[in-house]
Amino acid sequence: MAATKDRLKRDLAAALRAKDEAAKMNIRMMMGAITVAEVAGDTARELSDAEELAVVTKEMRQRRDAAATYAEAGRADLAEKESAEAEFISRYLPAPLTEDELVALVDDAIAALGEAPTMKHMGAIVKAVGAKAEGRADGKQIATLVRSRLG
Repeated sequence: MAATKDRLKRDLAAALRAKDEAAKMNIRMMMGAITVAEVAGDTARELSDAEELAVVTKEMRQRRDAAATYAEAGRADLAEKESAEAEFISRYLPAPLTEDELVALVDDAIAALGEAPTMKHMGAIVKAVGAKAEGRADGKQIATLVRSRLG
């Protein structure tokens, strides 16, 4: 069993003992999403740590997108609830890269090309930086930074 799922199980037990309804609901939601990912496909399998983190990241991104949508629609109460859930979920993710660290990764990827990079190389650079960032940076953020460096 991967580390994220183990941590979620321990935290669920603690939330049940503390009668923390918000934590219990969020942890069960994340465990459910991981279970769905495990049984997706032809055969059930156990996810790796990286795959579990990808599922948790997806859940956090969905909550942030929903919060933005609710805020645009004037539903501050629901936007606040979704934002709180996203904040709770973010505790299970590795610390995000700082802007300077991300710039350094992008510059290294551009330098590794060896030739003068053009917009044709953007996909390869974004992919390389995404692999090095290991889920600690958002794909949009990486693409925006690469585009600004190339353009």
